[in-house]
Amino acid sequence: MISVFKKEVSGYLNSLIAYIVISVFLTGIGLIMWVFPQTNVLDYGFADMGSLFGMAPYVFMFLIPAICMKLFAEERKSGTMELLFTQPLTDMQVILGKYFAGLFLVAFSLLPTLIYYYSVYELGSPKGNLDSAGIMGSYIGLFLLGSFFTALGVFASSITENQIVAFILGAFLCFLWYDGVDAIALLETNGLSGHFIERLGVVYHYNALSRGLLDSRDILYFLSMTTATILLTKLVIGSRKW
Repeated sequence: MISVFKKEVSGYLNSLIAYIVISVFLTGIGLIMWVFPQTNVLDYGFADMGSLFGMAPYVFMFLIPAICMKLFAEERKSGTMELLFTQPLTDMQVILGKYFAGLFLVAFSLLPTLIYYYSVYELGSPKGNLDSAGIMGSYIGLFLLGSFFTALGVFASSITENQIVAFILGAFLCFLWYDGVDAIALLETNGLSGHFIERLGVVYHYNALSRGLLDSRDILYFLSMTTATILLTKLVIGSRKW
């Protein structure tokens, strides 16, 4: 697993793709926080990072599928898929190696946003007048959301040899789980069933964590969904033996 992880991370860092994708992410978030009139901190008048955590999931819907689209699709297209699985590695070790490589890039892209935290911290009146505990919970929620989206991106890449198709499918799956489930919940006239469907979606649990409430049920939700998606990817990869 470690060898696959190192190979993928090295491949990303030695190419322009990762840097371009991360630069686009940071530029987009920076514009949202500091430039766009509806969301920028300076016009809002409060030392708050709500605009970052509110818009970051939508940026993730495109960023993460772009990072993950080549993980298996490229192996299929180049014909190295079977060669990869002739190595003394199990299917799960290969999948986890690629998954953690993608997740590493997601975490790597989040780290520079700590500069925004420091900037908002300094802008507070008085300085430091900031809900740091809530922001920490929001970062944890955003990382867990990124881990689930990464699993969806790896799954999308595992079922096609076309990277563009993998990107589109990954973005669609991320959107479906983030906004689609909520939309279905709103269609339910029965309040109880609508509330149950809403709890199946990502937004409900992400918003709870973004308020700084580290509820084990929300963390377990993300871990369970990520694990289930990885197992589904293993099923797809294992189908080559059928």
